[in-house]
Amino acid sequence: MDKNVKTRYSDAELQEFKSLITDKLRSSREELAALSQSLSNPNMNGTDDTAGTYKTLEDGSATLEKESINQLAARQRKFIDNLENALVRIENKTYGICRETGKLIPKERLRAVPHATLSMEAKLKQA
Repeated sequence: MDKNVKTRYSDAELQEFKSLITDKLRSSREELAALSQSLSNPNMNGTDDTAGTYKTLEDGSATLEKESINQLAARQRKFIDNLENALVRIENKTYGICRETGKLIPKERLRAVPHATLSMEAKLKQA
């Protein structure tokens, strides 16, 4: 086995990723809070003074918008969960190791997708 091949990222490198993930978590939670806020305050524009015909169209549009916001919120929650799981992997010092190949995931990929658990090699094999 080649002694020059790294099997994990150094503590300093893990701290760099932790900082990146913590920033993403903060902004993701803020975005989720904004989505939740818009769901709890529907119809901020108000349609109380519009004719009945338009009210029906408005209700359909509001329902569609609410479903769309719910989907965005669900996606955001999943992203937050994935980022939190990445922080656990950093604490365990297993962050950045491909769960299929056992090789280190390149830093460039982790900077772009900080919650990645697969190298591009493993990801492409799944497709």
